[in-house]
Amino acid sequence: MDKTIEILDLLCENSRLTEKQIATITGLSEEEVKSTIKNLEDKKVLLKYTTLVDWEKTDREVITALIDVRVAPQQGHGFNAIAERICQFEEVKSVSLISGTYDLSVEVEGKTMKEIAFFVAERLAPIDGVLSTTTHFILKRYKKDGVFYEKGQDDKRLVITP
Repeated sequence: MDKTIEILDLLCENSRLTEKQIATITGLSEEEVKSTIKNLEDKKVLLKYTTLVDWEKTDREVITALIDVRVAPQQGHGFNAIAERICQFEEVKSVSLISGTYDLSVEVEGKTMKEIAFFVAERLAPIDGVLSTTTHFILKRYKKDGVFYEKGQDDKRLVITP
């Protein structure tokens, strides 16, 4: 396996690994690991080191929504100009060009569903070129970035059948 890819895989699995630990696992020297990581950061391959938090287990109120957005591509810019404009909003956590019925998938966070609804109605939908939006609120996370949130625990919600 390419040692650069191996280092990236290791950091994706645990970004807290030290250069010494990575060197031991890969068989590279600490200096080679340090140099490779620095090069990846300089080339913007490694963009950010992050932590995955289960916010449901904290006192912080967070609502996450996925918003499907249909847009009219702009001459000479395609979807990029609208996507870049959407990226500027503080509430927006990610924007992706997708295939299918919609063009962009936008992940946003807010304190309440109402706050997200106002964001969509007052800030996102009025953008020139946005044709329509569909909002999906995340009610419960089971797995993210390969990590199970509560693997093996029973869902205590009542089942409602028609």
